[in-house]
Amino acid sequence: MKALLGGIGFGLVFLLGWLVLSSTGNDTKPDLHSSRTANTDDGLPQMVHPIDLTGPFSFAGKELPMDNFDVRERLDLELMRNAYFHRNTLLLLKRKGRYFPIIERILAEEGVPDDLKYLAAAESTLTEAVSPAGAKGVWQFMAPTGRAYGLEINDEVDERFHLEKATRAAAAYLKDYYEDFGDWNKVAAAYNMGGPNLKKWLDRQRAEELYDLDINQETMQYLFRIVALKAIMERPEDFGYRVPDEESYPLLDDYRTVVVDSSIANLGDFAREQATTYRMLKLYNPWLVTGTLTVSRGNSYELRIP
Repeated sequence: MKALLGGIGFGLVFLLGWLVLSSTGNDTKPDLHSSRTANTDDGLPQMVHPIDLTGPFSFAGKELPMDNFDVRERLDLELMRNAYFHRNTLLLLKRKGRYFPIIERILAEEGVPDDLKYLAAAESTLTEAVSPAGAKGVWQFMAPTGRAYGLEINDEVDERFHLEKATRAAAAYLKDYYEDFGDWNKVAAAYNMGGPNLKKWLDRQRAEELYDLDINQETMQYLFRIVALKAIMERPEDFGYRVPDEESYPLLDDYRTVVVDSSIANLGDFAREQATTYRMLKLYNPWLVTGTLTVSRGNSYELRIP
């Protein structure tokens, strides 16, 4: 009996202690249904605010008419899409140090507004991309257009992947569209959907401005995507992105140039002879698309050797 009473007493003490601890724990739990104003100790550990649309927002020197509610909402959509597409936007911010210095220099030399570099960012996220339709490179040229603007494209060489040459070609292509439209906003849309299509829709809908067109969703949002990327890449800190200079991908400018005027049967052997690797050779010369290089008589290629 004494042992039984002792056991009961111990059990009562344990139960009392458990009730006290439970009551204390419940008092510290956040009330997610409370009407109190949230602070750093309540609710989910985040604060999501609408993006500031006070602007101004512009493209190639022309401001977007932010007093137009439709323009505001379409830009708002692209700003949210890209500001919260963290992996993609962070990669763009890291890559711009590799690609933009080259693109900026060539656009300036060709007399094309600097903002057109964001078209390349929208087209390819600054990679040597290949689309399902067959467009390739940072500027996403289709093969017939690339050839029409002087790019060599064959089984072994594809200069759509040659950043300098493709940027020169893109600048010429953009300037030709500017001759047609006289408006860089429309030039950007024409780059996306084709000049003849854009002319057709502008005439059919009696539209004066690009914003007034009601056409396919891809082209309707295209300029807004470019402007959104411009805003984020120019002022990343305003959107919560901080990429120190040392975290940016380096410009591939540490190389020597070798002029090749005879065919190369195996680029791996050539790379070894040049004291580098096949992988490095391809990174510095992405326009070499196979493991061989045929050089016709009287022709030559400049290869970059890291």
